[in-house]
Amino acid sequence: MASSTVSFIIIIITTVLLPSLSSQLSDLFPSNNPPPFLGKHSHPIKQPNHHQQYRYETRYFSQPLDHFSFLDLPRFRQRYLINTEHWVGPSRSGPIFLYCGNEGDIEWFAVNTGFVWDIAPRFGAMILFPEHRYYGDSMPFGSKEEAYRNATTLSYLTAEQALADFAVLITDLKKNLSAEGCPVVLFGGSYGGMLAAWMRLKYPHVAVGALASSAPILQFEDIVPPETFYNIVSNSFKRESSSCFDTIKNSWNALRSEGQKEDGLKQLSKTFHLCRELTSVQGLSDWLDSAYSYLAMVNYPYPSNFLMPLPGHPIREVCKRIDGSPAGSSILERIFNGVSVYYNYTGEVDCFQLDDDPHGMDGWNWQACTEMVMPMSSDQNTSMFPAYDWDYSAFREGCQRDFQVTPRPRWITTEFGGHDIEHVLKSFGSNIIFSNGLLDPWSGGSVLKNISETIIALITKEGAHHIDLRASLTEDPDWLVEQRATEIKLIQGWIYNYSKKMKATFEI
Repeated sequence: MASSTVSFIIIIITTVLLPSLSSQLSDLFPSNNPPPFLGKHSHPIKQPNHHQQYRYETRYFSQPLDHFSFLDLPRFRQRYLINTEHWVGPSRSGPIFLYCGNEGDIEWFAVNTGFVWDIAPRFGAMILFPEHRYYGDSMPFGSKEEAYRNATTLSYLTAEQALADFAVLITDLKKNLSAEGCPVVLFGGSYGGMLAAWMRLKYPHVAVGALASSAPILQFEDIVPPETFYNIVSNSFKRESSSCFDTIKNSWNALRSEGQKEDGLKQLSKTFHLCRELTSVQGLSDWLDSAYSYLAMVNYPYPSNFLMPLPGHPIREVCKRIDGSPAGSSILERIFNGVSVYYNYTGEVDCFQLDDDPHGMDGWNWQACTEMVMPMSSDQNTSMFPAYDWDYSAFREGCQRDFQVTPRPRWITTEFGGHDIEHVLKSFGSNIIFSNGLLDPWSGGSVLKNISETIIALITKEGAHHIDLRASLTEDPDWLVEQRATEIKLIQGWIYNYSKKMKATFEI
């Protein structure tokens, strides 16, 4: 019987660095990897609609390839999911809840955003999940192969174009349904949360408000310290066990030393139960980094199956296995025991497949190489990861090599703002909720304090990556129930004030 395998695609923009006695430890941890968002985990939902927890109709909308020129370019079909089961219709100004699609298959985000489905009936709302261009089934040029062919075909993959897609779609849909007076409320988590906040700022006439969960709109050049992300990941482990933190911190040296031995790569492959023998330490290093980073993001207080089947408080379980390894276990054996919580909690995997594709034409890698330039670094004193500085020159060279483009690190903040965010949002923004759990490593790049009476920051000490957008469960802690209740109250206020203004305008 064939062994079970799990494949994890780790896209690395940098070249693979072969270990040598003179190399620095930071070689194991290049500073120009794309930021670890969740899109790589998205996948098509194979079940037919009637077997799903959430029911929706799949439709397609013809979108311009380029919203910002008048060239006669080909159009493409944008997929969107729609549910009108509870919508009270235009005669009663039924609201429309629009989730801003992320960097992945929209069905995966739809079934993992239970909060929207949970509250739609009480609002009498339509639910809309438009897919982000260049992801899922929403491929320009007819196929992913053609869309991802080169820098020319990928040049229309930008946040600005995606927001324009959403705005054009909802405007057209409202017109066709005679629902021009129905308020639109935006939702989004992670990159989708960034899009929701930016759309509210760029298209305030299209949407009355936005819930931007775990949205790191400040994770750009010279706004937050680049070491913030990995510091928060490290603190999540350290708070569970200082010895666990120390073991992970010391493991990189052990990993490197083992890899330099004559049969070191063979031994590492055996220790970590890899299906194929390693050709360098780099892939294994990235595999471990991914596990720690994603564990911090989904460090939920209850069992979940969002990224992987995981127990509640998964970092606690990882540290229990690292600290509780049998006496005499090597440091790398302890590490394997720990990361198996993430990669093999069910115990069904016999070996692990590391597929390293440093030149893969991946959509999120393209975005990270053009406008979503999020500086990352690791501090020697506060991080459990190898120390390294943000190296823009190396990052730029990798992007030029792999995509033939030069990044624009200041474009996002030019287009959407970010510097002096308090003054900007107070002066020009309204009706945005920035919700963050402080266990989430992306929280450090988000808005963490109230800006005004209508720009609200909801902070939970024990929350993780957009946990508030998850479906409600009986296991939900009180603080999460209270957070969602506050969000519902704020959304009700947006819709009430909109209806009040519309009524006053009509009477005039």
